[in-house]
Amino acid sequence: MRYVLWLLRIVLFLLLLGFAVKNSDPVSVHYYFGAEWRAPLVFVLLLCLCAGAALGILAALGQLFRQRREILELKRELRAQARSQVQTLSPPIEPS
Repeated sequence: MRYVLWLLRIVLFLLLLGFAVKNSDPVSVHYYFGAEWRAPLVFVLLLCLCAGAALGILAALGQLFRQRREILELKRELRAQARSQVQTLSPPIEPS
């Protein structure tokens, strides 16, 4: 199984390398106010992919932190509930 995974990784790497080599022509990215940036197409695509992934992660961070805070609060409540059940179930200790 490990050899199959390595073979798939090598094939994927070679496909991406071939894509990068075939799309190395420079392209112009035009900004506002007449600004222009020239770079290889594969670099522009990689930059857009990374920027999209970063924006997606940033968009999910708020919900992730909210869920973590809620989980911690629920764990505290569960611990408090377990302590109260242990205290009510244990018989009182009589001094001898």
